[in-house]
Amino acid sequence: MVGAVTFRSYLLILSPCWFLLTCCQKESEVERANREGILLIGNSSEPKGLDPHIVSGVLESNILRALFEGLITSDPESDTATPGGAASEVTPDATATVWTAKLRSNGKWSDGMPVTASDFAFSYERLLTPELGAQYAEMLYFLKGAEEFNKGKTKDFSTVGVQVIDDLTLQLTLRGPTPYFREILKHYTWTAVPRHVVLKHGSIGQRGNPWTRKENIVCNGPYRLKSWRRTDHIEVERNPFYWNAANVTLNGIRFLPITNLYTEARMFRDGQLHMTYAATSEVVDMMKATNPSALRQEPYVGTGFFRFNTTRKPLNDLRVRKALSLAIDRAAICNTVFRGYTPAYAMTPPMGDYKPPQLLGFDRVLAKRLLDEAGYPGGKGFPRLKVLIASKETAATLAQAVQAMWRDTLGIEVEIENKEWNAYLVAMQELDYDIANAGWVGDYLDPLTFLEMWTPGNGNNLTGWKSPEFVKLLQQSFQETDPTRRLENLYQAETILVNEAPIALIAWQARNYLIHPSLEGWHPLLLSNNPYQFLRLVPGR
Repeated sequence: MVGAVTFRSYLLILSPCWFLLTCCQKESEVERANREGILLIGNSSEPKGLDPHIVSGVLESNILRALFEGLITSDPESDTATPGGAASEVTPDATATVWTAKLRSNGKWSDGMPVTASDFAFSYERLLTPELGAQYAEMLYFLKGAEEFNKGKTKDFSTVGVQVIDDLTLQLTLRGPTPYFREILKHYTWTAVPRHVVLKHGSIGQRGNPWTRKENIVCNGPYRLKSWRRTDHIEVERNPFYWNAANVTLNGIRFLPITNLYTEARMFRDGQLHMTYAATSEVVDMMKATNPSALRQEPYVGTGFFRFNTTRKPLNDLRVRKALSLAIDRAAICNTVFRGYTPAYAMTPPMGDYKPPQLLGFDRVLAKRLLDEAGYPGGKGFPRLKVLIASKETAATLAQAVQAMWRDTLGIEVEIENKEWNAYLVAMQELDYDIANAGWVGDYLDPLTFLEMWTPGNGNNLTGWKSPEFVKLLQQSFQETDPTRRLENLYQAETILVNEAPIALIAWQARNYLIHPSLEGWHPLLLSNNPYQFLRLVPGR
């Protein structure tokens, strides 16, 4: 392919020779951890926090899965939901809107206090309290009245579809038919937080409440927080009060915030990790040649893209946004930067019966014409915009490739701005950027998880874009009981999103990572939300 050959000339990759280093330890970190029953995992960056109502990233969710458990949790071997904190539940069918859960009588917090239906009700009220400013509050909009309460249209939480029947019975009334509601409940925003601890350290809507500090945090998951050394590790240990503590297999998990993927790969080879967060294309190629059994390449329900700040000139011009998108050769990027990825021409990856629209592709001629029409012939007079990225090797490589494509096709220059993870998040949330590299992993297996985030005011929109027709189509889908018509609503909404281009789509993702043979029970899951309590470490492998 001509595009792929041309694209290779764009890359200036300085890969450290991690594979040439050897380990001289008599007993490796992994061997010692196997004896002690401690799982060692690379986790990309320092987490923003451990409050399920405040954080919104994948790396934070990896830790929260160990500490907290919702009514429903993930099955360890398949992409299905299984009872967690709920011993039993009544699931609504295609037309029903009421869901009732019976909590486990032996459910306890890590301080020995019982987990009650009131804890869950309090948690949902807290997440939706406007003063908290929860970025993920929209995840609870499936509840009747939740959006109105979160947006301050009512201050009476009794108008929200949450009812405590007794200490162990919780009833949820939904905004419309939601037959996939069990899948949604797997997300960490639906877990409970300890009412007695949160209120001990602050008010229900207090942002920055210190209840999640090491000395204060109380949780209800299979593990509890043991230590947190900033930029070094977070370690969790068995929670003796967990309802299923007798069947938890690992003694603990250590999450390491390794920002450099080449460093992470070297640590894996030197016996310091059981699992990496990811693997670059160079590492994938090397492992295929030297140790293919340690390489995992799996489907993943995620999409990579660039956000445009549509509130800033010239990105408030649709012609400019489309020109930038059309000038990106996605196939070349997938062939060279990302192993196993697929060019994305819609926000939603194909899933189930949903086939997303495919509208914007790679078109040099049209891209040039649109930029000319916007008043920048051959790129003349185009301002020098900045492309914001987080401190990741693949993000930098991708940004350099797109930078070169825009230079070659449109005659414009952009500057790459690299920030560490938390500073990057703040810049996006404050719309303090021009263009930003981003990605989204589905929260549940339904197209809505990739579309609802683009509604006005959503904490994950972060583009300034809004479309009343887009919102109307989503709202129609909320009440639609016919599955085919519902997907048609979502298809039409996504067509609007792609045509108005508040984002430049890049790729539908796959998971590339390394895993040690001593780790058993880690099965491929589309959302990669594996529960840790079923994993095993086998010494000697």
